[in-house]
Amino acid sequence: MSAFPPVPSTVPKTPHFSLCESRTQADVFAEVDPNQKEQIILAFKRSGVSVGFLGDGINDAPALHAADVGISVDTAVEVTKQAASIVLLRKHVEVLAEGIEEGRRAFANTLEYVFVTTSANFGNMFSMAAASLVAAFLPMLPKQILLLNLLSDLTALAIATDRVDPDLVAHPRRWNVRYIQNFMVTFGLVSSVFDYLTFGLLLALAVPVAQFRTGWFLESTLTEIFVLLVIRTGQVFYRSRPSRTLLAASLAVAGVTLLLPYLPGAGLLGFAPLPLGLLVALLALTALLVVASELGKRFYVARHPLSGEVAR
Repeated sequence: MSAFPPVPSTVPKTPHFSLCESRTQADVFAEVDPNQKEQIILAFKRSGVSVGFLGDGINDAPALHAADVGISVDTAVEVTKQAASIVLLRKHVEVLAEGIEEGRRAFANTLEYVFVTTSANFGNMFSMAAASLVAAFLPMLPKQILLLNLLSDLTALAIATDRVDPDLVAHPRRWNVRYIQNFMVTFGLVSSVFDYLTFGLLLALAVPVAQFRTGWFLESTLTEIFVLLVIRTGQVFYRSRPSRTLLAASLAVAGVTLLLPYLPGAGLLGFAPLPLGLLVALLALTALLVVASELGKRFYVARHPLSGEVAR
Protein backbone atom coordinates (compact mmCIF):
# COMPACT_ATOMS: atom_id res chain seq x y z
CA MET A 1 0.00 0.00 0.00
CA SER A 2 1.30 3.45 -0.85
CA ALA A 3 2.31 5.76 1.99
CA PHE A 4 1.15 8.77 0.02
CA PRO A 5 -2.32 10.37 0.38
CA PRO A 6 -5.02 9.47 -2.17
CA VAL A 7 -4.91 11.18 -5.55
CA PRO A 8 -7.41 14.08 -5.71
CA SER A 9 -10.48 13.62 -7.89
CA THR A 10 -9.61 16.68 -9.94
CA VAL A 11 -6.27 18.12 -10.95
CA PRO A 12 -5.90 21.87 -11.61
CA LYS A 13 -5.07 22.74 -15.16
CA THR A 14 -1.36 23.29 -15.64
CA PRO A 15 -0.21 26.40 -17.51
CA HIS A 16 -0.03 25.87 -21.25
CA PHE A 17 3.39 25.96 -22.84
CA SER A 18 4.46 25.67 -26.45
CA LEU A 19 6.98 23.33 -28.00
CA CYS A 20 9.56 26.07 -28.32
CA GLU A 21 9.64 27.17 -24.68
CA SER A 22 12.71 26.07 -22.75
CA ARG A 23 11.33 26.40 -19.21
CA THR A 24 8.19 24.63 -18.07
CA GLN A 25 6.32 24.12 -14.82
CA ALA A 26 5.38 20.59 -13.81
CA ASP A 27 3.86 18.62 -10.92
CA VAL A 28 5.61 15.36 -10.05
CA PHE A 29 3.78 12.28 -8.72
CA ALA A 30 6.17 9.59 -7.42
CA GLU A 31 5.82 6.13 -5.87
CA VAL A 32 2.32 5.64 -7.27
CA ASP A 33 0.75 2.28 -7.98
CA PRO A 34 -1.00 1.36 -11.28
CA ASN A 35 -4.45 2.37 -10.02
CA GLN A 36 -3.19 5.76 -8.87
CA LYS A 37 -1.58 6.38 -12.28
CA GLU A 38 -4.96 5.77 -13.86
CA GLN A 39 -6.67 8.07 -11.31
CA ILE A 40 -4.25 10.89 -12.06
CA ILE A 41 -4.91 10.59 -15.79
CA LEU A 42 -8.67 10.49 -15.31
CA ALA A 43 -8.49 13.53 -13.01
CA PHE A 44 -6.64 15.46 -15.70
CA LYS A 45 -9.20 14.39 -18.33
CA ARG A 46 -12.07 15.54 -16.09
CA SER A 47 -10.35 18.93 -15.93
CA GLY A 48 -10.54 19.19 -19.72
CA VAL A 49 -6.89 18.37 -20.43
CA SER A 50 -5.79 16.06 -23.24
CA VAL A 51 -3.47 13.51 -21.65
CA GLY A 52 -0.59 11.53 -23.09
CA PHE A 53 1.11 8.80 -21.09
CA LEU A 54 4.44 7.07 -21.79
CA GLY A 55 5.14 3.66 -20.27
CA ASP A 56 6.75 0.31 -20.99
CA GLY A 57 5.91 -1.93 -18.04
CA ILE A 58 2.95 -4.18 -17.43
CA ASN A 59 1.89 -1.93 -14.55
CA ASP A 60 1.51 0.94 -17.06
CA ALA A 61 -1.21 -0.80 -19.10
CA PRO A 62 -4.22 0.68 -17.20
CA ALA A 63 -2.82 4.22 -17.49
CA LEU A 64 -2.01 3.76 -21.17
CA HIS A 65 -5.57 2.61 -21.80
CA ALA A 66 -7.05 5.54 -19.86
CA ALA A 67 -4.95 8.24 -21.53
CA ASP A 68 -6.09 10.06 -24.65
CA VAL A 69 -2.82 9.00 -26.27
CA GLY A 70 -0.95 6.02 -24.84
CA ILE A 71 2.71 5.84 -25.88
CA SER A 72 5.03 2.88 -25.51
CA VAL A 73 8.27 1.58 -27.04
CA ASP A 74 9.03 -1.43 -29.18
CA THR A 75 10.98 -3.10 -26.32
CA ALA A 76 7.98 -2.95 -23.95
CA VAL A 77 6.02 -6.00 -22.87
CA GLU A 78 3.37 -7.14 -25.31
CA VAL A 79 0.34 -6.19 -23.20
CA THR A 80 1.68 -2.65 -22.84
CA LYS A 81 2.22 -2.27 -26.57
CA GLN A 82 -1.32 -3.53 -27.17
CA ALA A 83 -2.74 -0.91 -24.78
CA ALA A 84 -0.75 1.93 -26.37
CA SER A 85 -1.94 4.09 -29.25
CA ILE A 86 1.62 4.76 -30.42
CA VAL A 87 4.68 2.51 -30.26
CA LEU A 88 8.00 4.32 -30.70
CA LEU A 89 10.56 2.60 -32.89
CA ARG A 90 13.15 5.32 -32.44
CA LYS A 91 14.80 5.44 -29.03
CA HIS A 92 14.37 9.14 -28.42
CA VAL A 93 11.44 11.17 -27.14
CA GLU A 94 12.19 13.97 -29.62
CA VAL A 95 10.15 11.96 -32.10
CA LEU A 96 7.08 12.87 -30.04
CA ALA A 97 7.73 16.60 -30.38
CA GLU A 98 8.32 16.14 -34.11
CA GLY A 99 5.08 14.22 -34.43
CA ILE A 100 3.11 16.85 -32.52
CA GLU A 101 4.52 19.64 -34.66
CA GLU A 102 3.81 17.75 -37.88
CA GLY A 103 0.26 17.04 -36.72
CA ARG A 104 -0.33 20.71 -35.94
CA ARG A 105 1.04 21.64 -39.35
CA ALA A 106 -1.29 19.19 -41.08
CA PHE A 107 -4.23 20.51 -39.05
CA ALA A 108 -3.40 24.11 -39.98
CA ASN A 109 -3.24 23.21 -43.68
CA THR A 110 -6.54 21.34 -43.39
CA LEU A 111 -8.16 24.44 -41.91
CA GLU A 112 -6.64 26.49 -44.72
CA TYR A 113 -8.43 24.29 -47.26
CA VAL A 114 -11.70 24.37 -45.32
CA PHE A 115 -11.63 28.16 -44.99
CA VAL A 116 -11.00 28.91 -48.65
CA THR A 117 -13.38 26.23 -49.99
CA THR A 118 -16.34 26.99 -47.76
CA SER A 119 -16.06 30.76 -48.16
CA ALA A 120 -15.71 30.49 -51.96
CA ASN A 121 -18.63 28.09 -52.32
CA PHE A 122 -20.82 30.12 -49.97
CA GLY A 123 -20.05 33.31 -51.89
CA ASN A 124 -20.64 31.68 -55.28
CA MET A 125 -24.03 30.42 -54.11
CA PHE A 126 -25.21 33.94 -53.34
CA SER A 127 -23.64 35.30 -56.50
CA MET A 128 -25.34 32.72 -58.71
CA ALA A 129 -28.69 33.35 -57.06
CA ALA A 130 -28.41 37.11 -57.57
CA ALA A 131 -27.25 36.79 -61.18
CA SER A 132 -30.17 34.49 -61.97
CA LEU A 133 -32.57 37.25 -60.89
CA VAL A 134 -31.19 39.88 -63.25
CA ALA A 135 -29.91 37.83 -66.20
CA ALA A 136 -32.15 36.13 -68.75
CA PHE A 137 -29.57 33.36 -69.24
CA LEU A 138 -27.45 31.02 -67.16
CA PRO A 139 -24.60 33.16 -65.77
CA MET A 140 -22.28 30.15 -65.99
CA LEU A 141 -22.74 26.80 -67.67
CA PRO A 142 -22.59 23.59 -65.59
CA LYS A 143 -19.45 22.43 -67.44
CA GLN A 144 -17.81 25.76 -66.65
CA ILE A 145 -18.64 25.38 -62.96
CA LEU A 146 -17.13 21.89 -62.99
CA LEU A 147 -14.00 23.22 -64.70
CA LEU A 148 -13.75 26.02 -62.13
CA ASN A 149 -13.90 23.45 -59.31
CA LEU A 150 -11.29 21.29 -61.04
CA LEU A 151 -8.84 24.16 -61.46
CA SER A 152 -9.27 25.38 -57.89
CA ASP A 153 -8.84 21.83 -56.58
CA LEU A 154 -5.56 21.50 -58.47
CA THR A 155 -4.29 24.43 -56.45
CA ALA A 156 -5.76 23.00 -53.27
CA LEU A 157 -3.76 19.79 -53.75
CA ALA A 158 -0.61 21.80 -53.09
CA ILE A 159 -1.88 23.06 -49.71
CA ALA A 160 -0.45 19.93 -48.08
CA THR A 161 3.05 21.19 -48.92
CA ASP A 162 2.47 24.69 -47.61
CA ARG A 163 4.61 26.37 -44.99
CA VAL A 164 2.78 27.18 -41.76
CA ASP A 165 3.38 30.28 -39.66
CA PRO A 166 5.09 29.51 -36.32
CA ASP A 167 2.19 30.92 -34.30
CA LEU A 168 -0.18 28.39 -35.88
CA VAL A 169 1.83 25.42 -34.60
CA ALA A 170 2.88 26.85 -31.23
CA HIS A 171 -0.40 25.87 -29.57
CA PRO A 172 -2.80 22.93 -29.89
CA ARG A 173 -5.92 23.69 -31.92
CA ARG A 174 -9.27 22.00 -32.27
CA TRP A 175 -12.27 22.22 -34.55
CA ASN A 176 -14.49 25.17 -33.78
CA VAL A 177 -17.47 24.96 -36.11
CA ARG A 178 -18.82 28.36 -35.08
CA TYR A 179 -15.52 30.02 -35.98
CA ILE A 180 -15.47 28.29 -39.36
CA GLN A 181 -19.09 29.31 -40.02
CA ASN A 182 -18.38 32.95 -39.17
CA PHE A 183 -15.30 32.91 -41.38
CA MET A 184 -17.26 31.35 -44.24
CA VAL A 185 -20.04 33.94 -44.04
CA THR A 186 -17.69 36.92 -43.70
CA PHE A 187 -15.37 36.10 -46.59
CA GLY A 188 -18.12 34.56 -48.68
CA LEU A 189 -20.02 37.85 -48.58
CA VAL A 190 -16.86 39.80 -49.44
CA SER A 191 -16.46 37.53 -52.48
CA SER A 192 -20.10 38.05 -53.42
CA VAL A 193 -19.71 41.84 -53.35
CA PHE A 194 -17.00 41.64 -55.99
CA ASP A 195 -19.03 39.15 -58.00
CA TYR A 196 -21.82 41.72 -58.05
CA LEU A 197 -19.35 44.35 -59.23
CA THR A 198 -18.30 41.98 -62.00
CA PHE A 199 -21.94 41.41 -62.97
CA GLY A 200 -22.55 45.13 -63.04
CA LEU A 201 -19.51 45.73 -65.23
CA LEU A 202 -20.44 43.00 -67.69
CA LEU A 203 -24.09 44.05 -67.87
CA ALA A 204 -23.18 47.72 -68.23
CA LEU A 205 -20.93 46.90 -71.17
CA ALA A 206 -23.71 44.72 -72.69
CA VAL A 207 -21.22 42.02 -73.62
CA PRO A 208 -22.42 38.89 -75.45
CA VAL A 209 -23.55 35.95 -73.34
CA ALA A 210 -20.39 33.91 -74.06
CA GLN A 211 -18.16 36.80 -72.94
CA PHE A 212 -20.30 37.32 -69.83
CA ARG A 213 -19.79 33.70 -68.82
CA THR A 214 -16.10 33.85 -69.69
CA GLY A 215 -15.60 37.03 -67.68
CA TRP A 216 -17.28 35.64 -64.59
CA PHE A 217 -15.40 32.36 -64.93
CA LEU A 218 -12.07 34.18 -65.05
CA GLU A 219 -12.94 36.41 -62.09
CA SER A 220 -14.24 33.52 -59.97
CA THR A 221 -11.26 31.26 -60.62
CA LEU A 222 -8.59 33.91 -60.19
CA THR A 223 -10.08 35.27 -56.98
CA GLU A 224 -10.33 31.81 -55.41
CA ILE A 225 -6.68 31.15 -56.25
CA PHE A 226 -5.29 34.41 -54.95
CA VAL A 227 -7.57 34.73 -51.92
CA LEU A 228 -6.11 31.39 -50.82
CA LEU A 229 -2.70 33.07 -50.64
CA VAL A 230 -4.23 35.77 -48.44
CA ILE A 231 -6.15 33.72 -45.90
CA ARG A 232 -3.48 31.02 -45.53
CA THR A 233 -1.68 33.25 -43.04
CA GLY A 234 -2.57 35.62 -40.23
CA GLN A 235 0.20 37.97 -41.36
CA VAL A 236 0.14 40.34 -44.31
CA PHE A 237 0.12 37.86 -47.19
CA TYR A 238 3.39 39.00 -48.82
CA ARG A 239 5.29 38.62 -45.53
CA SER A 240 4.48 34.91 -45.24
CA ARG A 241 5.85 32.99 -48.19
CA PRO A 242 3.87 29.95 -49.32
CA SER A 243 5.67 26.78 -50.27
CA ARG A 244 7.22 26.69 -53.72
CA THR A 245 4.78 23.99 -54.77
CA LEU A 246 1.73 26.00 -53.72
CA LEU A 247 3.03 29.18 -55.33
CA ALA A 248 3.93 27.37 -58.56
CA ALA A 249 0.55 25.62 -58.68
CA SER A 250 -1.29 28.91 -58.08
CA LEU A 251 0.60 30.74 -60.84
CA ALA A 252 0.27 27.82 -63.27
CA VAL A 253 -3.49 27.48 -62.76
CA ALA A 254 -3.92 31.26 -63.03
CA GLY A 255 -1.99 31.23 -66.30
CA VAL A 256 -4.07 28.38 -67.72
CA THR A 257 -7.26 30.19 -66.67
CA LEU A 258 -6.26 33.35 -68.51
CA LEU A 259 -5.30 31.40 -71.64
CA LEU A 260 -8.40 29.19 -71.82
CA PRO A 261 -10.66 31.62 -73.74
CA TYR A 262 -7.98 32.06 -76.42
CA LEU A 263 -7.10 28.39 -76.94
CA PRO A 264 -8.47 26.28 -79.81
CA GLY A 265 -11.66 24.52 -78.76
CA ALA A 266 -12.57 27.17 -76.17
CA GLY A 267 -16.00 27.42 -77.80
CA LEU A 268 -16.73 23.83 -76.80
CA LEU A 269 -16.59 24.98 -73.17
CA GLY A 270 -18.72 28.05 -73.91
CA PHE A 271 -15.81 30.51 -73.70
CA ALA A 272 -15.16 33.49 -75.96
CA PRO A 273 -12.09 35.75 -76.20
CA LEU A 274 -12.37 38.93 -74.15
CA PRO A 275 -11.42 42.42 -75.34
CA LEU A 276 -8.20 43.67 -73.80
CA GLY A 277 -9.94 46.48 -71.93
CA LEU A 278 -12.44 44.11 -70.33
CA LEU A 279 -9.68 41.67 -69.36
CA VAL A 280 -7.72 44.47 -67.68
CA ALA A 281 -10.84 45.59 -65.81
CA LEU A 282 -11.46 42.05 -64.54
CA LEU A 283 -7.84 41.75 -63.39
CA ALA A 284 -8.20 45.08 -61.59
CA LEU A 285 -11.32 43.78 -59.79
CA THR A 286 -9.39 40.65 -58.81
CA ALA A 287 -6.59 42.77 -57.37
CA LEU A 288 -9.11 44.88 -55.44
CA LEU A 289 -10.66 41.72 -54.00
CA VAL A 290 -7.23 40.56 -52.80
CA VAL A 291 -6.75 43.92 -51.05
CA ALA A 292 -10.26 43.79 -49.57
CA SER A 293 -9.68 40.22 -48.36
CA GLU A 294 -6.42 41.26 -46.70
CA LEU A 295 -8.13 44.16 -44.91
CA GLY A 296 -11.07 41.97 -43.96
CA LYS A 297 -8.72 39.29 -42.64
CA ARG A 298 -6.84 41.74 -40.43
CA PHE A 299 -10.10 43.10 -39.03
CA TYR A 300 -11.58 39.63 -38.53
CA VAL A 301 -8.50 38.08 -36.91
CA ALA A 302 -8.16 41.10 -34.61
CA ARG A 303 -11.68 40.45 -33.33
CA HIS A 304 -11.49 36.63 -33.47
CA PRO A 305 -7.88 35.45 -32.93
CA LEU A 306 -7.44 32.23 -34.91
CA SER A 307 -5.17 30.56 -32.34
CA GLY A 308 -7.58 31.32 -29.53
CA GLU A 309 -10.92 30.62 -31.17
CA VAL A 310 -10.00 27.36 -32.82
CA ALA A 311 -7.81 26.02 -30.04
CA ARG A 312 -10.32 26.14 -27.20
